[in-house]
Amino acid sequence: MANGCDTENGTHAACLRQVTRSFGTGTTEVRALKEVDFNVHTGELLLLVGPSGCGKTTLLSVLAGILDATSGEIIVFGTRIDQLSQQEKTAFRRDNIGFIFQQYNLLPTLTAAENVAIPLLIHRVDFDEAVTKARVYLEKVGLADRADFLPSQLSGGQQQRVAIARALITEPRLIVCDEPTAALDGETGKMILEMFRSTALTGDRAIVVVTHDSRIFPYGDRIAEMLDGRILSIHENEFTSAHTKEKIQ
Repeated sequence: MANGCDTENGTHAACLRQVTRSFGTGTTEVRALKEVDFNVHTGELLLLVGPSGCGKTTLLSVLAGILDATSGEIIVFGTRIDQLSQQEKTAFRRDNIGFIFQQYNLLPTLTAAENVAIPLLIHRVDFDEAVTKARVYLEKVGLADRADFLPSQLSGGQQQRVAIARALITEPRLIVCDEPTAALDGETGKMILEMFRSTALTGDRAIVVVTHDSRIFPYGDRIAEMLDGRILSIHENEFTSAHTKEKIQ
């Protein structure tokens, strides 16, 4: 346990300690993250909010090991990922972290089901078995009838739901989401957040969502407010009612 961070015994899914991230050098250097201290509890859906350009996506990328921090400690489920080699970090992400990006990142020549199956194929699951499970997850996000469609045949919101199904299919311990409901209508966005809480969130897992979408605020446990590369505050979510939690648990 370091500086109140207890990932090994299950209290925290992840902890960042004095994390900085700079881009450029000398007079062109930009500090996107500035001595960030940040904990993610196990069993929580944490919302990360703040104005555009404040460092939210950079923080998410550093937390997930997609970007290297310039300095500081990053501990995820007991592993100092800032000390891993790139090969070790890739393997850690594959086995522990699910990603939902704003850009969807779907392969254009694969069907929706094949795109969702990719993480399982990376884990050497048989192709037919992987695609069968992918169809189950597409049904969960309301796209059972679009499983054999190419991304070009899907709307932006449908592509986003395919990306969400792909992130969930390996049941990762930590899910990081960058504006996952931005392309979705209100009812579909609520359905996705309900699914996050009911199927993806358990006592030993966690979800971090970067969002500007106030419609999904009731689904978070805590809100982290960010400004100018720093975490200003992390507090219990006053928007989350007991009724909402009872409904979606």
